[in-house]
Amino acid sequence: MSSYNFTGTPTGHGTGGDSLTTDLTGQFELANMVWLGVGAAGVWIMCPGIGLLYSGLSRKKHSLASLWLSLMGVCVVSFQWFFWGFSLVFSHHSRSHMLGTFEFFGFRDVLGAPSADAAVPDITYAVFQGMFACVAGVLMVGGGGERARLMPMMIFLFIWMTCVYCVCAHWSWNPNGWLAILGEYDFAGGLIHQTAGHGALMYALILGHRDRDKNTKLPKYKPHSVASVVLGTVFITFAWFFFNACSAGNASIRAWYALQNTNLAAASGGLTWMFIDYFRYDGKWTTVGLCSGIVSALVGITPGAGFVPVWASMVIGIITAAGCNFAVDLKYLLKIDDGCDVWALHGVGGCIGSVLTGIFAADYVNATAGVYATPIPGGWLNHHWKQVGYQIAGICAICGWTCVVTAIILLIMDRIPMLRIRLSPEEELQGTDVAQIGEVAYEDEEEDYTFEPQPIRSRISVIASLTHQIKHPMGGKDDKIEQSMPQVVEAAAIPDTGSNSNSNSDEEDSKNKEKETV
Repeated sequence: MSSYNFTGTPTGHGTGGDSLTTDLTGQFELANMVWLGVGAAGVWIMCPGIGLLYSGLSRKKHSLASLWLSLMGVCVVSFQWFFWGFSLVFSHHSRSHMLGTFEFFGFRDVLGAPSADAAVPDITYAVFQGMFACVAGVLMVGGGGERARLMPMMIFLFIWMTCVYCVCAHWSWNPNGWLAILGEYDFAGGLIHQTAGHGALMYALILGHRDRDKNTKLPKYKPHSVASVVLGTVFITFAWFFFNACSAGNASIRAWYALQNTNLAAASGGLTWMFIDYFRYDGKWTTVGLCSGIVSALVGITPGAGFVPVWASMVIGIITAAGCNFAVDLKYLLKIDDGCDVWALHGVGGCIGSVLTGIFAADYVNATAGVYATPIPGGWLNHHWKQVGYQIAGICAICGWTCVVTAIILLIMDRIPMLRIRLSPEEELQGTDVAQIGEVAYEDEEEDYTFEPQPIRSRISVIASLTHQIKHPMGGKDDKIEQSMPQVVEAAAIPDTGSNSNSNSDEEDSKNKEKETV
């Protein structure tokens, strides 16, 4: 059996060398690549977990749309990441400290050269970081729950990932980014939650509150399925272990340290929120409160999972859960209808966690990565008092950029007729599932709204239908396929002749009797 004759030497740039003559794999530890590869698959599970969480928190007529947006987000962001997202964040030769170049446009030359994390090649790191980008995108679109039009949501997500997420990720995670040079600590993605949380805040603010034609005050609806909330939290927590532990970039002791910090913080946060709700809600151990506490604490520990001692993770979990609990009430004072609490849990939790990382970061925890570790001065535990200032600078820059750019994108889109971002009042009353998707999560015994994808043989062409939607982008009775199309199909199917009028009416009567019998 013949084998390749590898005589070349890895170049360390571009593709890393000619794979036909150079052993590109030999320069890396296989265990590290396996660890990040498994981690990428584990982080992916978080996206449908977020969909389940959003679905459970939504009303029933919008519940399927929440599941839909979680998978749609993965698809849109995965394409954006391949198209130019990875290049804008992790290009090796950035011309500025603000944004990368198109060096890896379309994954060109993404192969065997050492990545921003030198322990693994570019292709491994691109896959792993692509899952983080998917999580950020899915979290952010939750701000439009129950009232956003879905086609504009997809376009908005692609633009937002390019103009907001990729910019902020380059600042913090590319070695040439200005926050990385400044010395900000972000172990596993505090910026993910800061960008997604504040992006969702602006999405909810500009859309306005739900059922605005019926309610003068900010509406508050009960979750339609607490079971879905629990199941979503299970998926999210499971994925978060990979999210934080694999962010070490290698299979060192530091990875397992981050895993322990993640678990303890989640437990502490869940208990904290649950006890707060116990005293606020007449001695009831709320399940949604327990899940909210777990998720908020996971957000809080993320920036410092590989920097802080184990005991500090408990403190971070408690403080973050208490702060996010307060933020849920704060949104009512701000009169912003964020039904899925993306800002309260992720935006606020990410900021609290980042500040606490500056306080509790310890140089000896970072050093557990061994030869893979880059020395740090630590935080307040090491008497490095300026670190909190660096963390606050990062928070202000990331959150400020996110809010301003997100608002600009949405306000411009909303002034383009085809891209208006909100459902019409009729569609909103009907529900996103029926109005935008044509399917429902729960079948109604009395009515069947399910859309069957099949050719419709009628006198209305597809072009005419699209032209009508352009003229009436905000919807209305004329736009509803389920109302107009059956009438057209019926008119096309029944010849307009007087001789057959009696027979047609007899057939209709017999059909009606059969329906009544069924």
